[in-house]
Amino acid sequence: MTDSSLLSGKLLFEFQTISAMVEIYCKAHHCNKPQNSLCESCDEFLAYAETRLDRCPYGQEKPTCNKCPVHCYKPQMKQKAREIMIYAGPRMLLPHPIMAIKHLLAERKPAPGKPPKEASNRHLRKQS
Repeated sequence: MTDSSLLSGKLLFEFQTISAMVEIYCKAHHCNKPQNSLCESCDEFLAYAETRLDRCPYGQEKPTCNKCPVHCYKPQMKQKAREIMIYAGPRMLLPHPIMAIKHLLAERKPAPGKPPKEASNRHLRKQS
């Protein structure tokens, strides 16, 4: 599973969840890649997702993406994320049961209101 040098806390968990989903999706859909690695398009998507998580205006209080009122993904990447999650979501229970259950529980939480000012992970990192 991929780790991030930018993220910590709940954002890191979100990144690890999407990373696990991308691995499941890539393994099933892109067979012409080296063992235990992602294809170029999936690797680019994962880097994009990491950047978006880093810049999320909710910071550590980020809701799951499908509950979030702020849509920060470009339309093409949003469609790819949806495709990956639809395929890999149900398949997460066997390889990553705790992660899958935590994600399902997080989806049940109500969407927060307006994001607090300067709460993004990137903003906090730049202040330090």
